[in-house]
Amino acid sequence: MYTLPKIERFNQDVLSKYHIYNSVFITLPFHSIDNTGALLPLFTDICDTGFKKQETPKEIVDFFTERYLHNASEQEKIDIMFRFIQYIERQIVLFDAIEDAAFPVVNNMEGIGSLRDIKEKSDVKDNEEELVEFLENFNVRTVLTAHPTQFYPGAVLGIINDLTEAIRKNDLLDIKQLLAQLGKTPFIQKDKPSPFDEAVSLIWFLENVFYQTSGEIVQYLQKNIFNSLSIKNPLIKLGFWPGGDRDGNPFVTTE
Repeated sequence: MYTLPKIERFNQDVLSKYHIYNSVFITLPFHSIDNTGALLPLFTDICDTGFKKQETPKEIVDFFTERYLHNASEQEKIDIMFRFIQYIERQIVLFDAIEDAAFPVVNNMEGIGSLRDIKEKSDVKDNEEELVEFLENFNVRTVLTAHPTQFYPGAVLGIINDLTEAIRKNDLLDIKQLLAQLGKTPFIQKDKPSPFDEAVSLIWFLENVFYQTSGEIVQYLQKNIFNSLSIKNPLIKLGFWPGGDRDGNPFVTTE
């Protein structure tokens, strides 16, 4: 069966779905979303034109508000800019969820560099013992870190995870409900995150991504390369920076 090139798979399973689900997002019964979704493309065009004319950001914003927000106060101008940011944040989350859902389709999960590829090359070259010896002396250490401005609140992470699953199943009802939740869930926390908050955020990734994936990798190696014998060498190690003094958090001090 003919397989589409990667770029076509991406366009079909990521870009096309993004445009479809983004249109659903715009139709949600929130006035601010509806208004913002309609104005953002207009603002984008004005930004492109203004940039080419070498206009200043203030000139671009003033022209936009004069044209589309009649007699807007300074506060109203600021408000629409913040709404644009909030809207784009949610578009990014939607795109990420679609991309995650389509990852096994867009990418060849058993292609060059995969565990299966390594195993088959080893079989062809008849060097299974050499591969086992290498793995017995090899390990990789993945260290997780976070910056106070670079992680989503727990509620948003949960929505992303559920949204990804709903997109995989093409469950439009669930997708619409999750997009509605996304529209009402704040991305910005009122209080500055502490090292503990960073740790809690990364623990979510440990539980939902790394533990499962690490187990699957080791299980595959044990079954297909070590012939179901136990692997004494810790192939995968996980490091954790939050709470230490190496993650750049200004609230982590020598005390």
